[in-house]
Amino acid sequence: MEPFQQHEGLIYPLDRSNVDTDQIIPKQFLKRIERQGFGQFLFYNWRFNDDGTLREDFSMNDPMYKEATVLVGGENFGCGSSREHAPWAIQDYGFRVVIATSFADIFYNNCFKNGILPIVLPKEQVNELLDQAKEEKLRVHVDLENQQVKSDNGLQAAFDIQPYHKNMLLNGWDEISVTLNYAEAIERYETQQAK
Repeated sequence: MEPFQQHEGLIYPLDRSNVDTDQIIPKQFLKRIERQGFGQFLFYNWRFNDDGTLREDFSMNDPMYKEATVLVGGENFGCGSSREHAPWAIQDYGFRVVIATSFADIFYNNCFKNGILPIVLPKEQVNELLDQAKEEKLRVHVDLENQQVKSDNGLQAAFDIQPYHKNMLLNGWDEISVTLNYAEAIERYETQQAK
């Protein structure tokens, strides 16, 4: 994974609560085992008609949000099944940050494992971002080291993050990378056990 220290990006406002993993990535696309290629299926049933054409009534298809890299949603984002394909699809589409009032636990933890920063902000601040981003292009600057979000419209917010998750993102580590940091100690232990 790439280290994550700061990110500046355009917001895509998804003003919906209880967005579940089946809506994020529908079941018919779960046959793949690699992490790449899921972005094209993100929110598939909302983005596309039955014949595969883009739905004009779904905001993500608006050219205004084409370059968005920050997804802002409502409460209980990522609920439903525990499929890791959901953050794979979000990351593969190009989102680096997801901001919401709350997240489902498994989805929240899976974001960190895939280089996505999930940020919980109070409802008033999330609503401010949603309302502004629906009216005009709105960019935010996210500073992980200082745990700050700043938007073009003047919003400034602090967010909490567990030190373990913060360290993982700052260094671009997944769980395998953390294990490899202890490779010498593991090797010494195995050598001792073999004697």
